[in-house]
Amino acid sequence: MTVFADDPLQVALHWQSLGAPRLHLVDLDGAEKGELTNLEVINEIAGSLLIPTQLGGGIRRLDTVETLLKAGLDRVVLGTAAIEDPALVKAACARFGENIIVGIDARNGFVATHGWQTDTQVKGADLANAMVKLGVGRFIYTDISRDGTLTEPNFSAFSELLHAVRRPIVASGGVSSLNHLRMLKALGAEGVIVGRALYTGDIDLKTALGTIF
Repeated sequence: MTVFADDPLQVALHWQSLGAPRLHLVDLDGAEKGELTNLEVINEIAGSLLIPTQLGGGIRRLDTVETLLKAGLDRVVLGTAAIEDPALVKAACARFGENIIVGIDARNGFVATHGWQTDTQVKGADLANAMVKLGVGRFIYTDISRDGTLTEPNFSAFSELLHAVRRPIVASGGVSSLNHLRMLKALGAEGVIVGRALYTGDIDLKTALGTIF
């Protein structure tokens, strides 16, 4: 684990000031434990930012989804719940519509859950198609083996998923250059989540926004 800053709100405000169109938050502790554990700082960020903000990690109950949306979050990302509780996903989509995203975190093509700690035998494309039938209209795809590595995205896996599902998909994992952003946009990504590369300076946010997205 690498700690880049000890004040999440100030970091969030910094990215907003540089023109970020949306902020992606992950409760890493919550993803592993199965319930939100950083709700105080999440509420603080959601209530302070002017740009749309979305959150994933440990969201396994419908009332939790409602609480987060009422707190000011724009979208809620469901991951493990998509595998373990499809009924929750269906109910959330019926009630909150486009405020719901399903996150597909895959290792070697197969979905992993519980903060990437548990491997499944479910293929990413199969999960996505099942979720579409439940009303899901948007996905985030993360290749776990690339995430945080500053190598490159899994372009082929992303492209395969996009063609299999034909729904808006946001790419995540391994993005470390402007060229990666260009390639993902050319493939049809609705957006790209950039994390570590922003903190290390491998990608300049203003440059990326001004020339690509």
